[in-house]
Amino acid sequence: MSESPNVVVAGAGLAGLVAARRLAAAGAEVTVYERRPEVGGRVRTRHEDGFTLDRGFQVLFTGYPAVRRELDVAALDLRGFRPGAVICSTAEGTRSVLSDPLRDPRALVESVFNREVTTTDKLRTLALRQDLAGRDEEWFFSGSDTSIREYLREWGFSERYVENFVAPFYGGITLDRSLATSKRVFAYTFRALSEGRIGVPSAGMGAIPEQLRESAEAEGATVLTGEGVEAVDPAGDASGGVTVETTDRAVEADAAVVATDPKTARDLTDVDAVPTEGVPSTTQYYRLPATTPVETGKKILLNSDEPSPNVVVPLTDVAPEYAPDGEQLLCATFLGDDARFRDADDLAADTREALAAWFPERSFGGLEPVHTDRIEFAQFAQPPGVHESLPDARDPEGAVYLAGDYTEWSSIQGAMESGKTAAEAVLADR
Repeated sequence: MSESPNVVVAGAGLAGLVAARRLAAAGAEVTVYERRPEVGGRVRTRHEDGFTLDRGFQVLFTGYPAVRRELDVAALDLRGFRPGAVICSTAEGTRSVLSDPLRDPRALVESVFNREVTTTDKLRTLALRQDLAGRDEEWFFSGSDTSIREYLREWGFSERYVENFVAPFYGGITLDRSLATSKRVFAYTFRALSEGRIGVPSAGMGAIPEQLRESAEAEGATVLTGEGVEAVDPAGDASGGVTVETTDRAVEADAAVVATDPKTARDLTDVDAVPTEGVPSTTQYYRLPATTPVETGKKILLNSDEPSPNVVVPLTDVAPEYAPDGEQLLCATFLGDDARFRDADDLAADTREALAAWFPERSFGGLEPVHTDRIEFAQFAQPPGVHESLPDARDPEGAVYLAGDYTEWSSIQGAMESGKTAAEAVLADR
């Protein structure tokens, strides 16, 4: 085996790009093959008629350890949301602010006098924050597991707080308003929210993989787009190398990192533990004249009593660059399979109705759909206990390795962490 191994990486999502950069930095000869014309996997951005449209509503958590380690956050020119959210009732036509008074002092008075949430629930939230802040990294994805709903019940939170705030807020994060997702995801993201900001790059979420690509290429990796991997054939043992067949060629390599989407990863590696049950999400983007301003103090609007839409986000209130002059860009997320098959005009009607109820002093007749993302596999399903069954980077046969959030947990943190883990496994074995 040569001192500088030749490694093929299949897939230029976050996991593959992190793995490529780390391998190249360690001296490996690295080639990344990506079947799409652009990098990013599930984290992509399109620009249309002056609007910046991310693939579904996504945000970057600066509190994630992998984000701090792998990205130059300052160079992303992040546009940050303020902590908390606006709780909106369509039935009652009300909206009220709930925020973190420790990180958002300007919202202290509004949060203290928020009658949608009891003082007891507010104090329990602060106690939960303190408890999770003291946990080490290994605690979050080990030990016994339960659902988010049961975890909050054990903490003593009221059903009203859970339904009005947690269900829509974490419905946006886990794409599961029922809160049947593993409490580990809640606990980890809750701590990340407490320790950092959430925001979007001024150029869109696609700036994240573009930065990773640039850093990988700066270390010497080659990234080829428009050429996908169709087969990975390992030799009989881990030291025997691998043959990779792409859409254009056959490549001999010392090792291969499979960092594709879950279904393709399972097909390429025959690792049955790769999860292929996906959770869907639908995001609709709207243009609205600036003459009808939707200003929330850079906070997300939560639909407390209706799941359609689950949340509405006035994106240009946070990132003015997301729309041309004289226009606003808003987006709404809809959960579940039904939304993927509903007519775009029907979805837009739900959003207009919700906004009209929350802002009765304004008219939203000018709200016009710009684009609708219907994503069949936005995350892999994460019920309680799922993380013990996820595959390891070394599970494939021979000199083949897995990198993807499906080896960790479904998130940007999980994807980047998995790329690091796969690269370390390749270097240790080579």
